[in-house]
Amino acid sequence: MTEIGFDNEKYLDKQAAAILERVNLFKDKLYLEFGGKLFYDYHASRVLPGFDPNIKIKLLRKLKDKADIILCVAAGDIERKKIRADFGITYDMNVLKLIDDFREWNLDVAGVVITLFDNQPSAVHFRNKLERQGIRTYTHGFTKGYPADIDTIVSDEGYGSNQYIETKNKLVIVTAPGPASGKLATCLSQLYHDYKMGLESGYAKFETFPIWNLPLKHPVNIAYEAATADIRDFNMIDPFHLESYGEMAINYNRDVEIFPVIKRILDKITSGASLYKSPTDMGVNKASYGIIRDDVVREASKQEIIRRYFWYNVEYIKGSIDQETLTRAELLMKNLGLNPEDRKVVLPAREVVSKRRSDAMDDTYENLSAAAIELKDGTIVTGKNSCLMDAASSLILNAIKTVAGIPDNIHLLSPNVIESIQRLKGDILGEKTKALNLEETLIALGISATTNPTAQVALGCLKDLAGCEVHFTHIQSPTDENALRKLKVNMTADPKFPSKNLFMI
Repeated sequence: MTEIGFDNEKYLDKQAAAILERVNLFKDKLYLEFGGKLFYDYHASRVLPGFDPNIKIKLLRKLKDKADIILCVAAGDIERKKIRADFGITYDMNVLKLIDDFREWNLDVAGVVITLFDNQPSAVHFRNKLERQGIRTYTHGFTKGYPADIDTIVSDEGYGSNQYIETKNKLVIVTAPGPASGKLATCLSQLYHDYKMGLESGYAKFETFPIWNLPLKHPVNIAYEAATADIRDFNMIDPFHLESYGEMAINYNRDVEIFPVIKRILDKITSGASLYKSPTDMGVNKASYGIIRDDVVREASKQEIIRRYFWYNVEYIKGSIDQETLTRAELLMKNLGLNPEDRKVVLPAREVVSKRRSDAMDDTYENLSAAAIELKDGTIVTGKNSCLMDAASSLILNAIKTVAGIPDNIHLLSPNVIESIQRLKGDILGEKTKALNLEETLIALGISATTNPTAQVALGCLKDLAGCEVHFTHIQSPTDENALRKLKVNMTADPKFPSKNLFMI
């Protein structure tokens, strides 16, 4: 079983106290920039085993009667259909999902801000969609004078030109689907308007990573660099904190680089009453206090760095990222002495393909695909594609049979059911590939479970795969990838397409 390295309750108490302490430093409001992911923070749960992916929303629920929520999304991200990798959905769709998720937790969103707005067609369409659903929506343009002309920035031409967002509570959470969404500008714009109205408000920042009081080269902090290699983030010692307090603190390049500008803006808005001497001062992150097993956290973080390496390799061959990102991911891995094969499921998956090629006596034998999963007891199970089903389907069926203790020679799906689905796909729908994908296989399993007690037992074991490590020898189809995501497995793949067909690619 996976060892636990993080204590949620300890962290939750410490973090809530830190936020409330910061709120009390200001007379009227605190605009708290929430970085990272509010819901389903699987990166944090992977590098901090035991971390609840929804701990931040539980933190917000604890502060429910004291907080309003503002969501930001950059117009450019809407326009270029930027994808959130965890869910495979665009940022604008993620905003809608966030609103739904907040509502499920009985939390209301005060408004959505479309930042860097310049009448981009997709952004206008999204604004209309939100407004017609009764969601208060605001648009903020590029801040005039930013970053050098502080007098213009802090004026009616700069932050003053942005719409003011009405909020009720003293704590205002400003969050977004991802980085570079305009959270900081929204906070500072609100701050400017408040001071014009005679309100004494403040700003602070809450981000889980990098963890400021862990060493610079701690694998947890390196894993953050791996996760943000595509936006060129890197960690560094906060020079402002070191100079002011003689104390080492870790921050990342963008916060350090922009701090002099932010400090000048805050000083200008507050007439010199800003509390902060360093970017680390602005943060309220207490994640390190939840770490109870450093050795467990270190090993988990190293595995995450390898996962990111595989992910970037796949995205590179898809054309989504550049060579510099890929090189950076590889360097981060090599600097810790890691290799791709240090991921336990990689070699078993590749060995299945090697054996099949050997058995076929033909090195040119195409379309071979295999996968391996490490179950929670450490058992490695493999699967391979066939004329009946793809590798993902084979893998998951083999895995749940192993978990349930079902002998390998017992079929979970009736051959008649498989044949019927294949006839539907080929003869009626005209699909070239008749083999069942994972989504089709799971539906067939669910139907079989109504009459087959063995299938019913196996179906109940699907939830036991959550958090398991999986590796494929080829890139998965979007359909399989989505199904695997729903099973909550940690998936990687070798950067190879399963077919030479360009349409499939």
